[in-house]
Amino acid sequence: MMALPSWSLAPWVPMWQKDLPRILRLAQLQPTETFYDLGCGNGKTVLYVAEHCSGQAIGVELAWPLWLVCKFRQWRSGRTNVQFYWRNLFRINLATADVVYVFGMPEKLRHTLRLKLERELKPGSRVISYVFPIVGWQPTIVDKPGQQAITIFLYQR
Repeated sequence: MMALPSWSLAPWVPMWQKDLPRILRLAQLQPTETFYDLGCGNGKTVLYVAEHCSGQAIGVELAWPLWLVCKFRQWRSGRTNVQFYWRNLFRINLATADVVYVFGMPEKLRHTLRLKLERELKPGSRVISYVFPIVGWQPTIVDKPGQQAITIFLYQR
């Protein structure tokens, strides 16, 4: 299943389940903060964050079938601090985001998304990029606990 590459951040490739605790640790989500997953796929990251934090967790997904999976998983979880939107992530406002998580292709991260984040994120917001760095930004933390581990980048705005 793949979203149209011209509209999306990346084709859907699930991230490793074992990396969820690392993402949560890097996010340092506080009870009053909001976590966004842009291109949330099947909702795994959003639901994990919502289960382990009391902050608001929001997923944005363009592919309708994946969004339906997210909505079903949200219903099944019974969580009230989760929302999933079926939208193009480039058409939502991120002004309320405290943490933004992305697993996107380098070209989209370098231009389109980076510019959107620079325009819309408030000072102090954190951006977590799974696998690929955001070219033009200096990471606060580069998390790679071992040679075989996936790199996760944390940026502070």
